[in-house]
Amino acid sequence: MRLHFSPSMRSITVSSSNGFIDFMKIKVAARHISYRTLFHTILVLAFLLPFVFILTAVVTLEGVNDCSSLDCFGRTWGPRLLGRVDASKQRLVSEFYKVFNQVSTEEIPDGLKLPDSFSQLVSEMKDNRHDAKTFAFILKAMMERFEKEIRESKYAELMNKHFAASSIPKGIHCLSLRLTDEYSSNVHARNQLPPPELLPLLSDNTYQHFVLSTDNILAASVVVNSAVQSSLNPEKIVFHVITDKKTYAGMHSWFALNPVYPATVEVKGTHHFDYLTRDNVPVLEAVENQEGIRNYYHGNHIVGTNHTNTTLRVFASKLLVRSPKYISLLNHLRMYIPQLFPKLDKVVFLDDDVVIQRDLSPLWDVDLNGKVNGAVETCKGDDEWVMSKRFKIYFNFSHPLVAMHLDPNECAWAYGMNIFDLRAWRESNITETYHWWLRENLKSTLTLWRLGTLPPALIAFRGHIHPIDPSWHMLGLGYQNKTNIENVKKAAVIHYNGQSKPWLQIGFEHLRPFWTKYVNYSNDFIRNCHILES
Repeated sequence: MRLHFSPSMRSITVSSSNGFIDFMKIKVAARHISYRTLFHTILVLAFLLPFVFILTAVVTLEGVNDCSSLDCFGRTWGPRLLGRVDASKQRLVSEFYKVFNQVSTEEIPDGLKLPDSFSQLVSEMKDNRHDAKTFAFILKAMMERFEKEIRESKYAELMNKHFAASSIPKGIHCLSLRLTDEYSSNVHARNQLPPPELLPLLSDNTYQHFVLSTDNILAASVVVNSAVQSSLNPEKIVFHVITDKKTYAGMHSWFALNPVYPATVEVKGTHHFDYLTRDNVPVLEAVENQEGIRNYYHGNHIVGTNHTNTTLRVFASKLLVRSPKYISLLNHLRMYIPQLFPKLDKVVFLDDDVVIQRDLSPLWDVDLNGKVNGAVETCKGDDEWVMSKRFKIYFNFSHPLVAMHLDPNECAWAYGMNIFDLRAWRESNITETYHWWLRENLKSTLTLWRLGTLPPALIAFRGHIHPIDPSWHMLGLGYQNKTNIENVKKAAVIHYNGQSKPWLQIGFEHLRPFWTKYVNYSNDFIRNCHILES
């Protein structure tokens, strides 16, 4: 590098050592240069010269010192200053893209040996020095293998959870057997429910009437206990508990031996209702259609499901509707409440997987505006499992009958805590509509909707729903592991709809205490059956 002053001191030139390029040339405008100007010039040069020296050294070290113009400098340092890689690296990346694109459309070669881990892959690459295409094939095969294993494990988890949710826990089975035996041997277990002097209350419309249909004795006790303990006027509560014939003795024994004073409890079996005949209840035809039901619920079609073409949510939904409860008459009884209780005007219907945390007396003051069913709508939130459900979730819109009559985007609503105006119901055609669609579903070999009571009810109650505030009925405690605890505490009724029931081992631990607080663990039957608090 050279520094050259002209004889007249009018210009100063900085050039490279080979003399082919002028890096910098400073011309002095004045004919006579002042000492101040000279000082400033030298100061600028003192700042610039080290920088120029460093650039020149770097260029030399990288082997491009034979460049003869600033264009070489720009090509070399421009991309670096802009954060780009050099051309060789770009070509390498481009070649890899080409290889990956090619491999993505080709079949993986037969017999390709795959490493078990990434570290083994790196080791084999070093030892065998595979080409880029072979490496891409190995990487693709490993990814596909891992994706398949993860997917299959998720399906296996759903399947195992389905079996766990459909089974009866040993403790609850024990409770039912012991109470049934008690009914036959203990006269007090056969006491009339309610006592004769309270029979008029069963049809007194000044009282608050609850209807509960279940074959789970422990769950029924929690629903009744929570309602009575949360009520400001428990003496005004009348519970109508309906169960099946096999559970009736045990259910009667429980409430006879464990009265919930001052509330009134009635226990009846389905065999006690004269109305429940095959002529009056066409749903019995579906329940008695053993061959179709057996194939639908217990066939091995689930085992042969093509997981590649089935999403996890669809698979979970198919498992859910294959629960044995959907072929139980108890699950359909809610549609016959006006006929089963002809003297009642208004009732609140409850599922057996709910807990009442607040006084429900105000529900009897809710003006349904001539509607039949006061319910929480389930299409108002972002939660895909609970609060984002519309008709398209439940119905097969590829069927022409469904497509002709229903709107896929119509809002759904929830069973589990419903206010029923029985007078308005009796003046409607809701039950007849329910029966008509059940028959059509049978004619269509059960293809109009996934089995269950909610889909036909969504059709039957169209135009008869009065939305109530969601704070009355919080859903999803059997689905949502991350349910907001503060919201749970505020809800009047919490609903463990879903597979993770609080009485099952698969129940969510942090949500179970809201249910177990109403279980009497000091009771001899519960203690002897080892139904222990978690």
